[in-house]
Amino acid sequence: MITTPAFAGQRYAVLGLARSGMAAVESLLAGGASVMAWDSREEPRRKLEGRVELADPATADLTGYNGVVVSPGVPLNTHPIAEAAARQNVPVIGDIELFALARPHLPAHRVVGITGTNGKSTTTALVHHIVQSAALPVRMGGNIGLPVLSQNPLSAGGVYVLELSSYQLDLTFSLECEVAALLNVTPDHLDRYDGFAGYAASKARLFEMQRADQFAVFGMGDPETQAVAARETARREQWRVRSVDGLDLTQLQHDWPSLQGPHNLQNAAVAVAIAEALGLTPMQWRPALASFRGLPHRMERVADVNGVMFINDSKATNPASTAPALAAFKPVPRARIHWIVGGLPKGDRLDECEPWFSHIAAAYTIGDAGPRFAELLAPHMPVRRSEMMCEAIRQAMEAALPGDVVLLSPACASFDQFRDYEARGDAFRQIVDALAHPDADPVRPAGALS
Repeated sequence: MITTPAFAGQRYAVLGLARSGMAAVESLLAGGASVMAWDSREEPRRKLEGRVELADPATADLTGYNGVVVSPGVPLNTHPIAEAAARQNVPVIGDIELFALARPHLPAHRVVGITGTNGKSTTTALVHHIVQSAALPVRMGGNIGLPVLSQNPLSAGGVYVLELSSYQLDLTFSLECEVAALLNVTPDHLDRYDGFAGYAASKARLFEMQRADQFAVFGMGDPETQAVAARETARREQWRVRSVDGLDLTQLQHDWPSLQGPHNLQNAAVAVAIAEALGLTPMQWRPALASFRGLPHRMERVADVNGVMFINDSKATNPASTAPALAAFKPVPRARIHWIVGGLPKGDRLDECEPWFSHIAAAYTIGDAGPRFAELLAPHMPVRRSEMMCEAIRQAMEAALPGDVVLLSPACASFDQFRDYEARGDAFRQIVDALAHPDADPVRPAGALS
């Protein structure tokens, strides 16, 4: 694991004991810190009995503590821990900040930080793949689901590639990334911020932590991202800031099977700019783009049944992240997409998706958002009010013609019917397989809520 002797003799509280929280506890203990830890669930607390003080930092005496390490899932704008820590003058931080504090004691390395509303997981994995293909030591972590503190330190010359959500950036104060990237900023998570401006400002903090001699990369698809780029250009040498749209890579994209669609063209362009900032050459990044195999639940091809392609894009939890998936399949010679959409809505509009409605042969609405989305879509396309995903897949499978695409890209969170977007995507994969092979033993989708 990654730790530092700088933790020795320090006192920290850790609130939230999922993957990143547990990694923080282990890193702090290994570094010689005293730890108070808490989670609302009993199981993770039991795992730490006898090794930490088990108490809720929101109600405990934090006098003399060096920090409260909070899970990114804890809403700082409503949870009592923010007020309690402020009252006792204790900083509220996250596991990425602990990593930043450990960096001076690690072998010489560089850090790439990648944020944005959509595409950051794919871009993070792609940068990791490019660096790994170039035979450099590399680790991937952060919001992609791999706590960076739980990983072994890299040897000298290594690169840590971190996906960073706005929640993680809110808890990070001293991470100076050698290369930082912002893909895009569109409305999301607004329940945690003072409007869209507050959310955009959270993303911009990644660059405010950088020095002027470090590199910054930006997408070009929205004014908020370009506003951050303009501010950063004003304080750095211009060659250290790059804004990219991928148009110069268009002729190469047909060689990238897992990076199709306009959104992935920009993801690839940002990844290439990051690779070049790290000193890699086209001879290194070009073959890596072709060999990249993508991530589960992000435009994942799960099956081809009688000439119909089934795509799992369960990670698309808002309309802005669904829109590129709809754009990826051109309506030639006819509308091709059988779109499974719905879940727990983050709004009651699908405006970002509307430019691509002509690509859709039919929509199949599911979940809590189903009735509202059916009303929005009915003037534009055939709509089936499927309610449950199994029924939507069955209906789409019956209607689709060879050359069509059955696309799960819900534009919604999953929590009305599934534990998380991963469980939803796994269920999609299992149901497609079961319907395509009806003689096999049925399997109840894991993660479905009963």
